[in-house]
Amino acid sequence: MNFYKELELILEVQDPKVKIKAFEVFYKAYKDGHVEFEKEYKPKEFSEPSYISTCRVVNPQDVPRRSNLTTKEGQTILLHAILHIEYSAIDLALDAAYRFSHMPKPYYDDWLEVAEDEVRHFLMLEKLLNELGASYGAIEVHNALFEASQRTQTLIERMAVVPRYLEANGLDATPMILEKLKRLPKNEMLEKIVDALKIILHEEINHVKKGNIWFNWACEAQGKSIDFYFEIIDKYYPQGFLRAKNLNTDARKEAGFSCKELNFMAKKEVC
Repeated sequence: MNFYKELELILEVQDPKVKIKAFEVFYKAYKDGHVEFEKEYKPKEFSEPSYISTCRVVNPQDVPRRSNLTTKEGQTILLHAILHIEYSAIDLALDAAYRFSHMPKPYYDDWLEVAEDEVRHFLMLEKLLNELGASYGAIEVHNALFEASQRTQTLIERMAVVPRYLEANGLDATPMILEKLKRLPKNEMLEKIVDALKIILHEEINHVKKGNIWFNWACEAQGKSIDFYFEIIDKYYPQGFLRAKNLNTDARKEAGFSCKELNFMAKKEVC
């Protein structure tokens, strides 16, 4: 089995169930040592996301907003939004392994492990969504994460933007969602959602940490200061840190952010 060609085929699969099964077969072969890296392989630039036939894509401002989370409708909208992030994250992790060749093997180990986590997160949330009588694709989605992968075609920018910015923002947002859910009247589905989000939050710290490791690796390889991170984020998200009022300082420090970075983001001393 060839590494890059097989990942390309998996990335192009549009049916989530087929994609996940194909990844599981590939990942087992990879861990068993039955996958070979091609010496030369030119990655594709994908023009559309793999969920294009499953979901209706709209502008971010047109995605349904979370309403009353004590209702089935509100819970469905919340779960579907997070489920879409997790599905997108499967492709982002696979693409990180696919797109950047001639890296140390631990790099590929890391991003395939992240993909495995994201698959588990997706299946966990999909089960809850199914319990509410809905399925992935029932609600409109946006392309923000896919577009981030399209725009970042170098390792240093990908590691800065996806794990160290977008996924790290999730470390800040998830605790706020959890707090909101905990304040609501007791509800069996809400309790299941809280339990799932706690698992995801804990494991996403490790994903950001992996991004931090390989961003630092890329900086060292290119002779860049770690502060180059802020130049990259300003390039793609000029207003990126204006809302950094609720930084999950502990989680970000565990993931590898320095106090210097966190203080800069928060525009005050937070550690």
